[in-house]
This record gives sequence, structure tokens and C-alpha cells, in this order.
Amino acid sequence: MRRRTDSPDEPAARVPAFHRGSRSRRLVKIVASVLFAVVVLVATGFFTWAKLPMSATASSIAAVAADPAVTVTDRPDTVVMRPAETRPRDQGLVFVAGARVDPQAYEQVLSGVVRTGVTVVIVRPVLGFAIFDWRALSDFTAVAPEISHWAVGGHSLGGVRACGYAESDPRVDGLVLFGSYCATNDLSDDSELPVLSLGGSEDGLSTPEDIERYRAQLPDDATMVQIEGSNHAQFGDYGEQSGDGTATLSDEEARSRIDRELRSFFATIGP
Repeated sequence: MRRRTDSPDEPAARVPAFHRGSRSRRLVKIVASVLFAVVVLVATGFFTWAKLPMSATASSIAAVAADPAVTVTDRPDTVVMRPAETRPRDQGLVFVAGARVDPQAYEQVLSGVVRTGVTVVIVRPVLGFAIFDWRALSDFTAVAPEISHWAVGGHSLGGVRACGYAESDPRVDGLVLFGSYCATNDLSDDSELPVLSLGGSEDGLSTPEDIERYRAQLPDDATMVQIEGSNHAQFGDYGEQSGDGTATLSDEEARSRIDRELRSFFATIGP
């Protein structure tokens, strides 16, 4: 017997609704699985990239290691620098590293002010990015409980985080910015907060125009210094940085200028 075929005029057989729903659910699951896999791959790539910091140069680490006037303690979350030959002053600086920059890269730049008696605590941000780090300032000042007068500071994105500490913590006695600015915090009404902002004329990341754009976020009497010929990477010792300008000033000259400004600034902090 021949199988009967439907006439063109007859309606096609309808797919039951529960079958259509089943296919839709399978499609949703497939799309969700693909999106989840993409998110995992992106997150894994980001965390891998974030854990590969711009390392301190071997020469800068060696220079500080050979300095008898400075003692350095490398901790999991901080690098602590203390004066070894000078009587410690009741002054400290919590300094937040820039994005993906090895905290040790700031040792040589900050060693000069340590020699004068200032204790420095360099923060290693969570995942290498200060914007992800919401630890309290007290987590870092606790490593030197003998210090009662603290300034906060930071380089680039680390400086942005330091502005947050300066706004939220009344114990902060000063703010130091290296190639940075207060992008989200308004400190303009804090007339009692000493501020030192150091920028580089050749900085291609925190440009002079950027610093000027956010100048109104700082107190009127903030000390604004532009180091002619210096770029973004010269606020640390970690080599060249993508997107930065070309420095016309030597690293040694840039460090000398930064050190001079820091020493003058700390003469105004505390008693």
C-alpha cells in the first residue's frame, strides 16, 4: 500500500509547543555557556596580565640595597623603608604604587627622604590596581605604630587612590602626587591639607593638561611643580612605559628634583 502524502492544500503538521520550548531552552543554555566561557577567558587573561608587573630595574634595587642609611623590608602587601643612620622623625608616608608597577620600583626615588628620617610604606595594590584596593589606611600605618604624622601619596592611579585616603581619613597630614591628580575626590575646601603635586612636562599618561584640568580639586595653596623634561616612568625605576612621552632629562636628574621637592614638603608636615 502506498503511503499517503498530504495535499498541498492541506495544512502542515504542527510542532507541539513543548518541543518548541525545549529547543528554545537548549539554545539559551548554549548561548549562556558560550558567554560564561568568554567571561572566564577574559577574566583569566586579565588576572594573568595584572600579575605581571612592570618590574623595578636591577640597578635601582642594587643601589638601595647598598645604601647603609636605608633599611628595606619587603612584605607581602607592602615595602617598608626606614632610616638606618638618621634618628627617625615622627613622620611617615604611605605611598600607593601605580597600576601594575612593582612597589620596589619606587625605592630609589623615595630613599632620599628616608635618609632624612621619614618612614615610607609603599603599598602593593590588590591585583596591581589601586582602584580595586579598598583596604583602610590603618592597615598600612599599623606597620609603624610609632609614627603619628602621616602623609599619603601615590604615582598615577596610586595617586588617585591616595586622594581618597586624604578625603576620608582625618589623620592624613599631607598629600603627595607623582604624575597624578584627584579625579574623583574634591579636596579644594581642605585648607589645612598640605599638597605637593609633581608632574612631568613630557608625561604622556598623566599629561600637564590632565593635571591642570583637575587642579580645582586641590586646595588653592597646593604646591604645583612641573619637572621640565621628565616623563611618567621617571617617577619610578621600571624602564619605559607604553604611551609615555620621551624624557629629555636623565633619570638621575629627575630623581634629584623629586627628592628636593619631597624634602621641602616634609619640612611642613607634623610638628
